[in-house]
Amino acid sequence: MKFKAFLTENGVNLLEKRFLPAFDKMGKTCHLFLTKDHLFFLHNLLNGDGVQCIAQFRIDLLFDDYRVSSQNDDRIAFSLDVSLLYRAVKSSVSICTEFSGGLASNRLQIKLVKKLPPNCTQPMPFLTFETKGYKSAVIQDVPISKPLSRSQVVELQTALDSAQDLPPTLVQVQDPSQLQNFVDRMKHVGDVLNVTISKHGDLQVQISTTLVRLGSEFQRLSVIGEKSQAPAEDRNLSAQARSERAIARGDAQSVQVSVKHFSKSLQCHLTKPDSAFYGIAPQGACLTVIFQFMVPGTRQTDKSISLHCRLPVLDPGSN
Repeated sequence: MKFKAFLTENGVNLLEKRFLPAFDKMGKTCHLFLTKDHLFFLHNLLNGDGVQCIAQFRIDLLFDDYRVSSQNDDRIAFSLDVSLLYRAVKSSVSICTEFSGGLASNRLQIKLVKKLPPNCTQPMPFLTFETKGYKSAVIQDVPISKPLSRSQVVELQTALDSAQDLPPTLVQVQDPSQLQNFVDRMKHVGDVLNVTISKHGDLQVQISTTLVRLGSEFQRLSVIGEKSQAPAEDRNLSAQARSERAIARGDAQSVQVSVKHFSKSLQCHLTKPDSAFYGIAPQGACLTVIFQFMVPGTRQTDKSISLHCRLPVLDPGSN
């Protein structure tokens, strides 16, 4: 089982400035899954009681001279502490810049190794970052779990495949900061968020308690997938009435999610996506958030990178 590669300058920037700060706020640990073509960060994928977060990178986006091999179809997976990984990358970048005087020629190597830690009798696996200077090298080790067995990798791959299913209707939020502002203001009001998504392009978020009901609505959003026109007679109705009528017609779904989970999913905006799509899985199984990244300077989706979250619902019968 071997893995070794050099991080590209673009890969370093993506991880250090955007994705690792977001992953660090999603949870303490995650799985790193390496295949011949992609690298995945998988948060909570094998545990259904929290926010699942799946990030996928094409290998050439992050690495040069990438080599991975294993007896499991060249797939390697292990778990690690995200904060330790983030700290190691930041420190390695700082050292690399200091050694090279800011020149990109001093590359950062990453590899899988086994070492004997102090006061231990058994070698332990590490993800090692190595920065070579003119006269010396700096090595930083991130402890990892024992690599997953063949059956565990199959289980992880199966969970990953099932998590790729798209909701039938997705609505696009171009400015997610509005959602962030609403949740920041309202998260002290209640613990449960009601989310309604219609085929007309409406997204409603609402926090209700016995004393107060507060909400925000986004109308006429772009729709991907199943869509329909809102009846003209609904135009003058309140947001609550419109959503109730749309649900009754089968043109909308509504689910309840934890405010804490929804707030956590918004941390993904640290990755600087260009927009976000919200959708509800069939039978209200989960709330899905898909983040879109564009090729810089174009209006084309960057297919070398993807990120999405799945939020568990609190009351599947509420839709």
